[in-house]
Amino acid sequence: MENNTSFRVNLKSLSYDELEAFIVGLAVEKYRAQQIATWIFKHGVTSFQEMTNLSKDLRRRLETKSWISKPDIKTRLQSKRGDTVKYLFALSDGQLVESVLMRHDYGRSVCVSTQVGCRYGCRLCASGLEGLVRSLDAGEIYDQVLGIENDIGERISSLVIMGSGEPLDNYRATLVFIKNIAAPYGLNIGYRHITISTCGLVPGIRRLAAEGLPLTLAVSLHAPNDSLRDQLVPINKKYPLSELITASRDYVRETGRRITFEYALVAGVNDSAGHARELCGLLQDILCHVNLIPANQVIERGVKPPTKRQIELFRSILESNMLTTTVRREFGSDINAACGQLRRRILPGTSKK
Repeated sequence: MENNTSFRVNLKSLSYDELEAFIVGLAVEKYRAQQIATWIFKHGVTSFQEMTNLSKDLRRRLETKSWISKPDIKTRLQSKRGDTVKYLFALSDGQLVESVLMRHDYGRSVCVSTQVGCRYGCRLCASGLEGLVRSLDAGEIYDQVLGIENDIGERISSLVIMGSGEPLDNYRATLVFIKNIAAPYGLNIGYRHITISTCGLVPGIRRLAAEGLPLTLAVSLHAPNDSLRDQLVPINKKYPLSELITASRDYVRETGRRITFEYALVAGVNDSAGHARELCGLLQDILCHVNLIPANQVIERGVKPPTKRQIELFRSILESNMLTTTVRREFGSDINAACGQLRRRILPGTSKK
């Protein structure tokens, strides 16, 4: 029974409304959905027999019609400093997906993936080197957080949805995951402690703004003009900077949330003083924060980070133009913590460089 899940529903992949409808469909009182959701999303149980406030008959019926996925950690690598742990999770179909635990002074943060691979082929990211394999369901995203929380025995206090894949390309599953993990029956991680990243899918940004959730949006910008961004982030050819910046302004207006622009600095590509001044002009009058990221080395893409001196020069130009700017602290470079690197190292037939 446990292994034959093809005809049964994974309850962890459902929204609360869908779970409620499923329960009602079993001719069970609607309030049971709250109890079941709490067991699954807060306590992380994977067996209906652990749901001790449900009758044996209901547990038997649930086992007949549904199942609960569980995290399966295939590989775990900890950085030398101990502040970063990279996880490789095995999915039910044998695919692999990556997550990262980051230990901050203010709490524990997890970066989750929403897809196996990615269709957008950004030059600065290793996760799209083989293209998109498939999207994850909401339960597979949730299991990354539960698996890490169980592994370390500590509460996860914040989330960044910027692992492998494009979250807005897997919109439904990503939103179901967010709503479940933020709910009182889930891990109760507040929306303001959740950051969702995008390479610039303008329709998705507008759709997310309409949700009315106080999420932090992080836009992977990486270039101050269309000609350069077309090379680094190919989706820019479909949604150029004029559309992306307008959608970003609208997101700030509709949500009241400051937006983050991620800018990966690549030596000799987008790190000059001229690029910095151009970026200042692009982002003027937007309530935003610029996060400068010394690029992770991606050998297959010819990417390497600038010198510390060049990074500081770039930052000083932004700050002198009143742009709030930080340089992201390096996490886990010694354990392939950047998107897609560990999966490619483990998978047969991919580059091990």
